Amino acid sequence: MTGALHDDEIPVDEELVRALLHTLTTSYDGLPLRRLDSSGSSNALFRLGDDLLVRLPRQPGGTTTIEKEQRWLPYVAPALPVPVPEVVAVGAPALGYPERWSVVRWLDGARPRPPATDEPSRHDLARDLAAVVTGLRGAVVPREAEHDQALRWYRGGPLAALDADTRVSLAACRSIEGLDLDLAACTALWDEAMALPHRADDRPRWLHGDLVAENLLVGEGRLAALLDFGGLSVGDPTVDLVVAWELLDPEARRTFATAVAVDEATWLRGRAWALALAVMTFPYYWATMPERCADRLAMVRAVLADRAAT
Repeated sequence: MTGALHDDEIPVDEELVRALLHTLTTSYDGLPLRRLDSSGSSNALFRLGDDLLVRLPRQPGGTTTIEKEQRWLPYVAPALPVPVPEVVAVGAPALGYPERWSVVRWLDGARPRPPATDEPSRHDLARDLAAVVTGLRGAVVPREAEHDQALRWYRGGPLAALDADTRVSLAACRSIEGLDLDLAACTALWDEAMALPHRADDRPRWLHGDLVAENLLVGEGRLAALLDFGGLSVGDPTVDLVVAWELLDPEARRTFATAVAVDEATWLRGRAWALALAVMTFPYYWATMPERCADRLAMVRAVLADRAAT
């Protein structure tokens, strides 16, 4: 997937990236450069040599996330049990490209896939993911971060704020050809979630904000790295629980739940976040990001199966 994903996509190709890199240093000139076939929806990704990755925002306004990573990744990294991207350099807008962009260290590993029915339970991965969630949740939020507007995002806010958008997305899903999903059950689960009590703990906490398969690397059944901190935020970290329904089988999900030690209402809000993020993905990315949609479909089906089993 290397084509445009957004109506306001900023055109980027290897020639432009080469020229932008040259504005930083000539030491990059002789290194091989290739665009990755699988890029995220927020950044175009280019591998530079063996050890580096170039990340360029796809849309106007992406400078905010690049600067956020540069400022706050060194702060949260020590709280995490796995490697995270190390920002090597940040480039300025130039040569017609309007945003700041970054060069980070390359991290090895494979993208995880949804669990298969014939594989062992993913207890090790569950514990590793729980350590990410609890590590972030337990890290001190300095006053400067509390007041940094770049660290405020809807995913750190109350679940109820998504009610209208989620219902619009559920309605839009009905017209997506080929989407095999029980939308009546989705709506019923969402109705139940809207009746859950609000979060009692209003202390600001760190959250990754996009803790899903495409931002993780694994190796030998363990979590190897955590990627893309463009969604790093301060607020309610419940949204980070969604990974339990995307990547963990039911037994491993129980291991994860025990390790993160949240109350039942928070757990169910996390499950509803997984539903909401999935159904918001389908109308926008169904034609352009089939792999992402397949992951989200597996996630929402796991959510529905979990509801049916309880």
